[in-house]
Amino acid sequence: MKYFFSELFSIEKKPKRGLLPIEWAMFAYMGFTFLMIFFTYTKLVNPHSMIIGRIQVAAMTLALWGVYRLLPCRLTLSARIFAQMGLLAWWYPDTYELNRVLPNLDHIFASCEQAIFGMQPALVFSQAFSSPIFSELIDLGYASYYPMIALTALYYFVCRQKEFQRCTWVLVASFFAYYAIYDLLPVVGPTFYFKAIGLENAAKGIFPSVNDYFNYHQECLVSPGYQEGLFYHLVEDAKAAGERPTAAFPSSHVGIATVCMLLIGHARNRKLFWLLVPFYVFLCLATVYIQAHYVIDAIAGFVSGVAFYFLFMFLGKKVK
Repeated sequence: MKYFFSELFSIEKKPKRGLLPIEWAMFAYMGFTFLMIFFTYTKLVNPHSMIIGRIQVAAMTLALWGVYRLLPCRLTLSARIFAQMGLLAWWYPDTYELNRVLPNLDHIFASCEQAIFGMQPALVFSQAFSSPIFSELIDLGYASYYPMIALTALYYFVCRQKEFQRCTWVLVASFFAYYAIYDLLPVVGPTFYFKAIGLENAAKGIFPSVNDYFNYHQECLVSPGYQEGLFYHLVEDAKAAGERPTAAFPSSHVGIATVCMLLIGHARNRKLFWLLVPFYVFLCLATVYIQAHYVIDAIAGFVSGVAFYFLFMFLGKKVK
């Protein structure tokens, strides 16, 4: 541990000159969203604040690069990486600001779900498994999403220093890939869509198009489950704080959690991997149980998570 801390402050003999891969990923995504802002400027609610926010993110990124150039050590390098990971939470609600001007597509996805299963699993799941214990385990799984991401990054930071940048590159690049999809694919999930059309219509398999309804409304259903539970309240508080009618297909909760599990598997830490398996399983189940996603969202999240992991691991072979 003493060696670890001394390494943090040791001046690097060969400092990295340019931007890090995750910073390039951020700027690439920023450029993509600038194009969307340009083409939809007159329809956006807060285009000025969106542009100013991007300028501030760019300025912060370049400022941290400058600090690293003045003091090139592992601490300042890691600060650049963790700053980009922290900003992922800032980029998420931005997807709503961009896709809210597009016609909603939930009627198509809900109809596909109905055609496959003959009902809506998001409505039936919580009714079939309504015990307080199961509900709390489900909510515990959903609440473990951000801790799982943090634990994966910190594990590589502390225990696998040589692959830390590659690990965070895979995570951040995967997030931005999902965000790019969400910018162009306005699907909000059952909790918002069923609230808009009414639970009776959803139960009967009637799924009308709501067009631009979510450009003006952000109301969602109260999550099912044991409402006196600790983890139930954690999930509800998280929804109240930052949830928006956006980002349903594919499920990034399932996708990023899958990426985390594959990264832990890559590290060959069996104890940590099997420790996280129950949280991962309950998290995947929770996406449908709390009505945040359709089952097809979760399936697409898993498939895309595996695909993004192998794609960005391949592209990040030389990232050190």
